[in-house]
Amino acid sequence: MYFSTQFYSFCPFSLFTVQCNATLSAMEDVVESPDPASSSSSFSPLECTYSITVYAGYGVEIQVMKVNLSKKESLTIMGYGGLGPELLANETLMREGQVIRSTTNQVYIHYRSLRQSNHGVFSLHYQAFLLSCPFPLSPEGGGVTVTDIHPGGQAHFHCDPGFQVRGHEVATCVNTTQPHWSTHEPQCVAVSCGGWIRNATVGRILSPPPPSVSNHSNGNNLSCHWLIEAKEGHRLHLHFERIALDEDDDKLIVRGGNSSLSPPLFDSDLDDVPERGLLSESATLYLELTADSSSIPLLLALRYEAFDDEHCWEPYMPHGNFSSSDITYQLGTTVTFTCSPGFVMEQGSGTIECVDPSNPHWNDSEPVCKALCGGELTEPSGTILSPDWPQSYSKGLDCVWQIHGNEEKRIELDVQILNIRHTDVLTVFDGRDLMSHVIGQYLGSRERFQVVSGGSEVTIQFQSDPDDSSFILSQGFLIHYREVEPNDTCPTLPQIDFGWISSSHSSPVRGSVLTYQCQPGYDISGSDIITCQWDLSWSSSPPTCVKVQQCPDPGEVVNGARSVRPEAGFAVGTVVRFSCNQGYQLEGPSQISCHGRDTGTPKWSDRSPKCVCKSLSLAYEELLDDHKLEGVFSSTICDVYKVICIFVHLGDTTAFTTNILMYFTKCKVQLMLAKS
Repeated sequence: MYFSTQFYSFCPFSLFTVQCNATLSAMEDVVESPDPASSSSSFSPLECTYSITVYAGYGVEIQVMKVNLSKKESLTIMGYGGLGPELLANETLMREGQVIRSTTNQVYIHYRSLRQSNHGVFSLHYQAFLLSCPFPLSPEGGGVTVTDIHPGGQAHFHCDPGFQVRGHEVATCVNTTQPHWSTHEPQCVAVSCGGWIRNATVGRILSPPPPSVSNHSNGNNLSCHWLIEAKEGHRLHLHFERIALDEDDDKLIVRGGNSSLSPPLFDSDLDDVPERGLLSESATLYLELTADSSSIPLLLALRYEAFDDEHCWEPYMPHGNFSSSDITYQLGTTVTFTCSPGFVMEQGSGTIECVDPSNPHWNDSEPVCKALCGGELTEPSGTILSPDWPQSYSKGLDCVWQIHGNEEKRIELDVQILNIRHTDVLTVFDGRDLMSHVIGQYLGSRERFQVVSGGSEVTIQFQSDPDDSSFILSQGFLIHYREVEPNDTCPTLPQIDFGWISSSHSSPVRGSVLTYQCQPGYDISGSDIITCQWDLSWSSSPPTCVKVQQCPDPGEVVNGARSVRPEAGFAVGTVVRFSCNQGYQLEGPSQISCHGRDTGTPKWSDRSPKCVCKSLSLAYEELLDDHKLEGVFSSTICDVYKVICIFVHLGDTTAFTTNILMYFTKCKVQLMLAKS
């Protein structure tokens, strides 16, 4: 194990150099308290600083192997290299077995002792671990796909139709002291309202922004006008990707010409949306959009393509691909479409052809690829997407996907993206239907994770809340699945130091339970029972056995008081002193101390004492002076102790000496009457 040789400082006020400061750069090492022989001095304080710096992109994980410090000593662990110093731990919360992790690659350990000798001891083992960037937020009106959150990974941002990315579309996790994304998350914003598009080839008309930042007239109404102008001799095809207008307040008109006086080709108040789009008769199209400001179009995405008299327009297929026999799309060209993984082809035809020399056009409309709500999946690998991906899913959905694999295989689900509302739920069942065992149920957002089935079939159910009044757009989910070889046991866990493990099964199969116990003198730190779950992971990390370092609370003393030094807890070395109220005396030791033992838990030096009422004879001598009483009276009749303690408690000796004789005379008479 490599240890840096740069020891360089000295203890303040000391007459000689003490090697208690070090700069460490190894990826794994041990930091220990100064050697008592070399650090003892008649001067104080003793101060030591240990600096740990690992490679950028890594953090420092510290495990407390040993710590035994007095009240005059402090041990502080600080993280550096971020926005400011970060307190990771100090001696008040530190215990053996504890694991401390930094968020940067730089850690400082500072030890200080005000004792002149017999300094405390500590031992800290550290090792480097790989840091990661936080999972990026999805822009409103869009989403994000992440390849990896560790340095070098990328986040790809995209926007829903009708929106465009403002900012960087790709961010990279930068390998620095504290890894971060190279750019901030972008915004998804609507494009400007209206414009003149010259020499048009291929492009989009997208939803306009709110009226407050757009060109509008007529008070609060939105009014946008676009002129699309292709090269001379070309025509335009307009494809309606998405359109959602308010039936009463919004209106879209497409005109075949270059002004608002040109004849209309489409009027949203009169016509249905043309599945195959619109064709212009000339090189221009004029679009008019009017909308009430209180109901801006929810979604508008129109795609235009320019083409000449000898070619068809360029096909378009979102969430899919196509291959063409001629990239210029001349007459006779055939185009074949396929959908991206997770999407299913709907409407249109899988193959189209450019026909009609007098008016070139495709013989069928382009198909549509959609992420459906449920389905039967039998391929050995594939993709499951939330409905309408990458757009947001709808309210009130109940979707079920069934994956059927080879009987000798298991199904692994790689949930790459999960970003749903907290009122919606994604459930994974280990079997062919909704009555099967539930592997997991997930809400909200989670980083990438994997789930493995116990059999060859998996059912996935997604339900979105139909009554969510605060419904907002959410990204959804993206899940890759594949067949894998069976592995029906959880990972083997190591033995526990200073304890033992009992298992419910001979091997760690699903449902098996491990019970941890510690040797005398040690306590469990963590869960003492862990279970092998259906996804073949343990329900929690294995616990550790930590040496007990304090005695139990000895309790308060009745009719008395106690003082504890030091005040915090009952650690080894603690002394408890007892005293009694006036009129009472200690029965037992006046003080006890907590002693450590090599085996077993720490123990008090003696039992706690009691405060009892002083004896009758002692009370007479103290309070009655020369008054003498004759005879012995029954305490059940006269309750002498009670009388004495009452007067002693009041502190009124005069009242006692005056009244006690009267009381005893009365008691004597009662006694004589009782005997007769």
